[in-house]
Amino acid sequence: MTVTLAPHTAPDHHGRTSRPRRYLMCPPEHFAVEYAINPWMDPARPVDAARAMRQWDALRRTYLDLGHAVEVIPAEPGLPDMVFAANGGLVVDGTAYSARFAHPQRAAEGPAYLGWLRAAGLRGVEAEHVNEGEGDLLVVGDLVLAGTGFRTAVAAHDEVRALFGRPVVTLELVDPHYYHLDTALAVLDDTTVAYLPEAFSAASRETLRELFPDAILAKARDAAVLGLNAVSDGRHVVLAAQATGFAARLRERGFVPVGVDVSELMKAGGGAKCCTLELRV
Repeated sequence: MTVTLAPHTAPDHHGRTSRPRRYLMCPPEHFAVEYAINPWMDPARPVDAARAMRQWDALRRTYLDLGHAVEVIPAEPGLPDMVFAANGGLVVDGTAYSARFAHPQRAAEGPAYLGWLRAAGLRGVEAEHVNEGEGDLLVVGDLVLAGTGFRTAVAAHDEVRALFGRPVVTLELVDPHYYHLDTALAVLDDTTVAYLPEAFSAASRETLRELFPDAILAKARDAAVLGLNAVSDGRHVVLAAQATGFAARLRERGFVPVGVDVSELMKAGGGAKCCTLELRV
């Protein structure tokens, strides 16, 4: 589904400006927790598939209500984690860099997403090295912050640097609960991020301090409900409704938090951002 994007909005009194975005999402038609490839997943824990679908659709409608475009890739049988569209690739300037998943259970998602992106008219480039798309590759202005430690290989960072001609900053994750960069760091606008310091190695914490001295430092209790797995349009920040402390910090900094409940999808280790791939065309 595609909607027409509205013009850029004027800055609010804090100077925060929302910019219409274009997102790709995948409905959780086959969502289940059938294996455990991160600490959040427990196949013995019941999953309510109907509730997951309602929560996903509420997230989709939230984006539409904020004036963004949402396109939907069909879910494929046998791929219960395909709902986590952010992992499906990285799209910058009309070029789509494909995902190459670390675990065999998700391997078929890479070609599925790349096929859709090519069919949508984007230039599709197949990755040579293991990476999990926007799960570990986050665009901040002209930079790409690139996570490693659990899923994405450092060699993929070099691929991204060569493909997009942008500076790529490697950040090492050290806590398996924050196995993707987008679970430990949220991009809020072109110069502002929020992150959980203890999710990163000492060297990467120093890098983040140097790059983003005014970053919001998240509390462990907010990160533990995947509050940092958030989607921002520069003013509105869509995040887990349970991350109330982080929401308060966002308000203090002039952002508008928009809480959503994706607790059923969290049983597989994903939140709002995991469900959302930005199409930068």
